[in-house]
Amino acid sequence: MESKHRNRKQPRLLLDSERAKLEEFQELIHYSSRYADDNFEYRHVTLPKNMLKVIPKDYFDTETGTLRILMEEEWRGLGITQSLGWEHYETHTPEPHILLFKRPKDLN
Repeated sequence: MESKHRNRKQPRLLLDSERAKLEEFQELIHYSSRYADDNFEYRHVTLPKNMLKVIPKDYFDTETGTLRILMEEEWRGLGITQSLGWEHYETHTPEPHILLFKRPKDLN
């Protein structure tokens, strides 16, 4: 069964109360170095593990228990800051606090 959030057309923005719970973790977010193949530039973003406990439940895929693919407004709302063009394309299932991002190489 496909996750109900996979084909989401509108971002689910955080409420002020939800955003306030996340603020203490934002300075602890770790950004990997960038790496690339012929078409894309990649990086992974590691959230503090305890941050997952305060992210709203509807940001998670009910089948896998990991964060679903987040729209740009959603991951930026969590406090992830990156230049334009990055797309969240996967969550590393064995380590659900690691989000994988990519962008086309021609955006540099």
